[in-house]
Amino acid sequence: MTVVNTGTDRFDVWAPDASSVVLVAAGQHHTMAPKSAQPGAEGWWSAPDAPATAEVDYGYLLDGDSTPLPDPRSRRVPAGVHALSRTYDPASHQWQDSAWQGKELQGAVVYELHIGTFTPDGTLDAAAAKLSYLAELGVDFVELLPVNGFNGTHNWGYDGVQWYAVHEGYGGPAAYQRFVDAAHAAGLGVIQDVVYNHLGPSGNYLPRFGPYLKQGDATTWGDSVNLDGPGSDVVRDYILDNAALWLRDYHVDGLRLDAVHALKDERAVHILEDLAALGDTIAAETGLPRTLIAESDLNNPRLMYPRSTNGYGLAGQWSDDFHHAVHVSVSGETTGYYSDFASLGVLAKVLKDGFLHDGSYSSFRGRHHGRPIDASLVQPAALVVCNQNHDQIGNRAVGDRLSQSLEFGQLAVAAVLTLTSPFTPMLFMGEEYGATTPWQFFTSHPEPELGKATAEGRIREFERMGWDPAVVPDPQDPETFLRSKLDWTEAETGDHARLLSLYRSLTALRREHPELAGLGFAATEVSCDDAAGWLRFRRGAIEVLLNFSTAELRLGNVSGTVSLSTEAAAQLVAGSLVLPAWSAAIVQD
Repeated sequence: MTVVNTGTDRFDVWAPDASSVVLVAAGQHHTMAPKSAQPGAEGWWSAPDAPATAEVDYGYLLDGDSTPLPDPRSRRVPAGVHALSRTYDPASHQWQDSAWQGKELQGAVVYELHIGTFTPDGTLDAAAAKLSYLAELGVDFVELLPVNGFNGTHNWGYDGVQWYAVHEGYGGPAAYQRFVDAAHAAGLGVIQDVVYNHLGPSGNYLPRFGPYLKQGDATTWGDSVNLDGPGSDVVRDYILDNAALWLRDYHVDGLRLDAVHALKDERAVHILEDLAALGDTIAAETGLPRTLIAESDLNNPRLMYPRSTNGYGLAGQWSDDFHHAVHVSVSGETTGYYSDFASLGVLAKVLKDGFLHDGSYSSFRGRHHGRPIDASLVQPAALVVCNQNHDQIGNRAVGDRLSQSLEFGQLAVAAVLTLTSPFTPMLFMGEEYGATTPWQFFTSHPEPELGKATAEGRIREFERMGWDPAVVPDPQDPETFLRSKLDWTEAETGDHARLLSLYRSLTALRREHPELAGLGFAATEVSCDDAAGWLRFRRGAIEVLLNFSTAELRLGNVSGTVSLSTEAAAQLVAGSLVLPAWSAAIVQD
């Protein structure tokens, strides 16, 4: 990890492609000078006469421009990502979390939420008011979808262009620090979703300053970030300094690293390895765990292997295979990438080995995929799993949740699978009470042409899959955003309240029986019968039995006591467990 900015001026800026830079701060112009005379400072500019204190609005005029550009490292952009930056000192916050002891991933339950749709107000302060509910639910980490600065008033957050800023509509950086304080006071860790693989389409001024991107080397979302080309030392520090902002300045407990397959890095030391090392350094400084989790469908366990064995040293990664296997088992949907998962035998393999594709042929990809996990190097808890998440709901044509098409029994079976699995379970906001509000793809691009292109592209994508364009929501329609907000009154009635009670019981059981998460891969015993529609697996003294059929089943060779069941009619009689249709029971020796 190379430190290239050797100056101390808070307005220093890296602009190696500019021939002149003028700082506009508090309405005054300050001609900046290159710092190339200092070792390692090539491309950096400084303004020694700039304001040294106080909060000011500022920007940069490059090469005689008349309109100042915001700082690539803006802590605030109160007037939007096209306007001036504003200084913000994170140290001005008086932290109240000195008693916080941190949390490890093993044994934890994660809750994924989007600030804008979690509450009616859609702010960090409003979300903080719901933290006691999450603590009572039994979760350990709150994982926030990206909160960095993006253009417009609302979107998912993955179109961010100001990585160092917190979206003003959520409350800005001061509200973010209040939220982290409140989470720690409630006994909850905070994981922040960060996007280092691309930038959004509006407000991305980084190419004006320097080679932040690799022109012509595109990912699905645009030009890839320059991680290994000329100038990439500073670009990598731009990413690492941003990670340190969350982990150190904002007291965040972990990061979820978006779509790491799109981090195109041919260096001997991958950026993920640098990020993991940074997390370990800050953990050592603070005495608190710092957990880094990759979103990856590569099925490459090297992400989780220790750096001492040439791994990247991340604490965990998402496991799409688990989601796909559970989704198919409760919904019966087998189109697209679900096609390889149409068997309870697949679910059994995932529960046992962590991945389905660990070198096997993937029909969706048309090639072999993945590699086996070395159980001597990785615990099952390193795999973060779910039966629903923002991607698997929001990237469907109409953003429909499982609860919009399945009955209580199927939702209950999915809940039991997720929360008793050997892995680290993650819930998506509202899942715990069977929210019937969709979570759809929404944007608010102010530029008419960009909004039109986004909406038309979305329709074309699903039209190719056979969907009626009329049913695909317009992401630019404000109603698409509003209908995606949770309706909290649902949680109090009928099967919603019943499902919520089940989730609370399952998180409590998980805490009471650490063997569910604490044992290795070899400790999982699993069997199933596709034709009959049952699966059962054991972890230590706990056996989980599930009925995926519409008929009552009787499963033999069951011993112990039923500690939890999703249907009251489940009962243990003379060594056999009677399971009603679409139900599950947990038996303890």
